[in-house]
Amino acid sequence: MRESADLVGRALAEVGRHVRPGVTTAELDAIAEDFLRSYGGVPAFKGYKVGKVIFPNTLCISVNDVVVHGIPDGYRLQEGDLISVDCGVQLDGYFGDSAYTFAVGETSEENVRLCRVTYEALYKGIEKAVVGNRLGDISNAVQTHCEGYGYGVVRDLVGHGIGRSLHEDPQVPNYGQRGKGKKLKDGLAICIEPMINRGTADVETDDDGWTVRAADGSPSAHYEHMVVCRRGAAEILTTFEYIEAVVEAPYRREVLHEATGTHG
Repeated sequence: MRESADLVGRALAEVGRHVRPGVTTAELDAIAEDFLRSYGGVPAFKGYKVGKVIFPNTLCISVNDVVVHGIPDGYRLQEGDLISVDCGVQLDGYFGDSAYTFAVGETSEENVRLCRVTYEALYKGIEKAVVGNRLGDISNAVQTHCEGYGYGVVRDLVGHGIGRSLHEDPQVPNYGQRGKGKKLKDGLAICIEPMINRGTADVETDDDGWTVRAADGSPSAHYEHMVVCRRGAAEILTTFEYIEAVVEAPYRREVLHEATGTHG
């Protein structure tokens, strides 16, 4: 799992190198697939089936008001766009999954703030992923931080367990009550992934069966880490360090590390 987690972090960084105005989301998708396969990985999302609907691509690339599950196509990135890039891989029977929201060129201060708060919320959730706590402690940490800024915390989509399957129990909502839910045990591997809208928490799904949008058309941000619940402090399996070595994030992770005491 550590190797799978490391590979998705490197793949997201490779995608990040090419995020610029004029590049199509389909081109970014091809870059990611080639990268994963060159290291022996199998794209986890490509061919993933929910009911009768099959996801056709390697990446979920969600632009602006698309919260998650955006399908790469001929759309050319524009200056100021926000794009959430979600990447999954299967490597030697284990899955890795991580997501990062990139700003395309210069974006608005409002979008920068949305990214910063969502990023902070991820680490605040991770702080609670320790043995003896409950799932609701993670969920509540994310919810209270983001709602404190007036943002909409998406309820229709959740994080999840991960291991030999891409999506395992338990579900990890981004909202909830402290002290409620499944008790966290040593070694439990989960994906924590705040999906936060600048406006309403409500979402709608396009006719393609995948693309989930903010109901009011407001921008959305999404970050995801794989973590293992441990005693004292969670073990973060994925990393953003590869990404933030090659792109100029609209905030500084060092500031967040000082605030949360966590690293990733």
